[in-house]
Amino acid sequence: MERFKNYQFHYSLTGNKNQQTILFLHGFTGNIQDFNPIISLLSKNYCCLAVDLPGHGKTRVSGDETCYNISNTAQALIELLDDLQIDKCLLLGYSMGGRLALYMTLHFPERFEKVVLESASPGLKTEKERSHRREADLQLAQKLENSNIKDFLLNWYDRPLFKSLKNSPHFDQLIETRLANNPLELAKSLRNMGIGNQPSLWGKLAQNQIPILLLAGEYDDKFTTINTEIASLCPAATLDIVPKAGHNIHFENIDQFGSVVRQFYD
Repeated sequence: MERFKNYQFHYSLTGNKNQQTILFLHGFTGNIQDFNPIISLLSKNYCCLAVDLPGHGKTRVSGDETCYNISNTAQALIELLDDLQIDKCLLLGYSMGGRLALYMTLHFPERFEKVVLESASPGLKTEKERSHRREADLQLAQKLENSNIKDFLLNWYDRPLFKSLKNSPHFDQLIETRLANNPLELAKSLRNMGIGNQPSLWGKLAQNQIPILLLAGEYDDKFTTINTEIASLCPAATLDIVPKAGHNIHFENIDQFGSVVRQFYD
């Protein structure tokens, strides 16, 4: 529990506390507000626990930068569940939060009944790929520390991965919520939780027995390919390609997202 003392998690608990809990893990530059629309759809039948991940929102970390990496964050979240007396729950992670959710599923399988991974990845397969990505993440982290956060966010979302997201009429609103993040904290997250620093989980997929719903947007070719391969390697996983959405499905097509998640959890 000593490590857990390094984390002051900011979280929200919404819904029926007598019902099953869903733990929500957001993506890079996000926070617990990201899931408000889906929580409003699910909170009548579930207890919804959304957490600001280290480096994001109002969560505070007092330890060194290793507290921001995937293994220590996963352990701290398990200890948060212990603290909240949640023995077993459902899990939903988006993008960076999806990578974290997959790590937690594979390392703490006794804690989760069903898992939704939205636009997630098991990491990079080779050390060469990870090394290149670590270097790129370090450069991005330096930009975060030395530039205007709004400029960084606009550049971040200018990538092809987010093309359909940028076309959303609510894109400006999304940017506004992300401006509340501290750029120095985001840089720590990027250096330590970035995909370049994540151990590959590809080799562990076959042993998983927890039911997993993989979600990818129809406009997101990259993650459709990745998740098709995950589904082929992981017998307990099924893949659903969500129409009229790119990388951020829960933002771009909330109705369909809510429908498939409810159906899977029920």
